[in-house]
Amino acid sequence: MRPLTFLLAILMGSTVALAVGLLLTWVVILFLPQNEAQFAPEHAALLRAVAVFTLFATVTAVSFYGEFVIRSRSWRFTAHAATAAMFGVAVWMYWPK
Repeated sequence: MRPLTFLLAILMGSTVALAVGLLLTWVVILFLPQNEAQFAPEHAALLRAVAVFTLFATVTAVSFYGEFVIRSRSWRFTAHAATAAMFGVAVWMYWPK
């Protein structure tokens, strides 16, 4: 396995785990109606995080697929650039101010 493929595999696994964890957190909050007032301020931020990391996981999976399975396709460089851009978006959104 080449180094870029290995890094993409790590990044893909991490983003998928984050996306699934955030999505399941949202599902759990939906089933806690008695604490709705407590979690209400967090709904927008949680849904935004679910959207960002789901998109990030999808882009990274496409990039990994392009690198690992189909090495001769020219679109894999675009997928790698999109992965780098999504990494930048995630860092920009969640870096402490």
